[in-house]
Amino acid sequence: MSRPWVARVARPVLVVLGLLVLQEVLTRTDVLPGGYFPPASEILRTLAAEVGGDAFWPALFATVRTWLFALLVSVSLGTAVGVLLGLVVPLEAFLRPVIEFLRPVPSVALIPLVVLTIGTGAGSAMFLACFAAFWQVLVPVITGVRSAPPIALDTARSYSLSAWQRIRWIQLPSMLPHLATATRLATSTTLILIVTAEIIIQMPGIGYEITMSRSAGDPARMYAYIALSGAAGIVLNLLVRRLEKRLNASHGVGGTR
Repeated sequence: MSRPWVARVARPVLVVLGLLVLQEVLTRTDVLPGGYFPPASEILRTLAAEVGGDAFWPALFATVRTWLFALLVSVSLGTAVGVLLGLVVPLEAFLRPVIEFLRPVPSVALIPLVVLTIGTGAGSAMFLACFAAFWQVLVPVITGVRSAPPIALDTARSYSLSAWQRIRWIQLPSMLPHLATATRLATSTTLILIVTAEIIIQMPGIGYEITMSRSAGDPARMYAYIALSGAAGIVLNLLVRRLEKRLNASHGVGGTR
């Protein structure tokens, strides 16, 4: 029997609450300097005040909008190219050196080039996030397409199923659990890269508010927006992980714990 959804949500919440209490105690006892690490209670009060302010919702909406577009583009492109390369083995072998050359390149290293070519708008953050997440989707999808059981493929051939029918009913379903895991990883990667781009490029969003708070000497507000980005990451990861577990369970992989 699967555990309730509430129990799965409560575990990360309890971990975060424990860290907040620890940080509060360390700051109140002067183990951490209060000028650089405001008490957690002050950070939460600042965050609550920001919710009713003019900057909070536009910043959150800008980051979430760019993240969503970047995730959709990276997952769509990674899946389409991954399925193609997974099915056409000679093409994948030909492109493998290019993939292995580009995949380790950190997106942050491309920021100067992206700013010069694309500019400082949301398109720059989208490109950086898509570049990093694309490889996280591409490689698992290639593996997933080729993970179809050979017995199932041989049986399909013996029943004279067409190539498209074998792809549709055997290879694509075998790829879905791999795609679900890759999407979960891409969810966090795109969010991290977008906030990083907002900090460095200073484009509107959560990262921009973090930079402005640091420049204004307001550490409580800075940490409030850092906490907001972390909370967004936790929520998004929980949602995608739930989808991943459902797909895995439907394909007999793991369970619904």
